[in-house]
Amino acid sequence: MPSIDSKLTVSQASGPFREPREPVFSYDYSIQRSMWLTPHGVRVKVSIPDELEVLKQRLLGAVTGSPGQQLMISNILSKKIADWKMQVAEGEGMLAERRDTMLEPFVGPFMHLFPKLEASFEQERSAVRDEIRKRVGI
Repeated sequence: MPSIDSKLTVSQASGPFREPREPVFSYDYSIQRSMWLTPHGVRVKVSIPDELEVLKQRLLGAVTGSPGQQLMISNILSKKIADWKMQVAEGEGMLAERRDTMLEPFVGPFMHLFPKLEASFEQERSAVRDEIRKRVGI
């Protein structure tokens, strides 16, 4: 676990990007610690069927809306999932080293991390639902 003086700072985040040949959205983060000379990159992959759709169903149920509204919901929720995955990875010490990192979906070999993602989801569930209702109108 990093010491308090080496707090992780996210200086930039971009996405979502659609990965070719994979059912995922990805986000790129630039992270920095005070003791690092340069920032490092983290690509966070959010599985559309195994993370996004599962949590979207639990958050909103069977929501209908225009294709534009569905896209906005997916963008808002997938970014939240990517942020939560960054928090989980930091808590697990996966971002402690000075190197570029890829965070795969929390399925298969990383399935043990999904309950921590769910805990973040449950903690922020009502705030995310309110944000979606306000921004999307659903």
